[in-house]
Amino acid sequence: MDFTQTKDGPFLVLQVSGRMDTITAPEFEAQCAACLDAGEKRLVVDLSGLDYISSAGLRSILSAAKKLKAQSGDIAFCALSGIVAEVFAVSGFNKLLPVFATRQEALARA
Repeated sequence: MDFTQTKDGPFLVLQVSGRMDTITAPEFEAQCAACLDAGEKRLVVDLSGLDYISSAGLRSILSAAKKLKAQSGDIAFCALSGIVAEVFAVSGFNKLLPVFATRQEALARA
């Protein structure tokens, strides 16, 4: 799994690509923790490059979201497609977490 970070106004955009499974999911949590440690409180996670997500990946996403919320931060997800969008829908994560069709929509939120 690969990560790219860019700053866009008050948001840190974390672009995730590859697969988020049992082996790589801890990397996502570590990236989010590093963002928090660096003082970032508003994250937009662009999943357009994510090809696959397992239940371990979902647990990592939920864990990261809870940590951000506990520190008065917030997280949003965008650009889900294919199997990733399907897994979010079937698991109910698209109702539990803010999910936007595009990065621009995620960045336009208040």
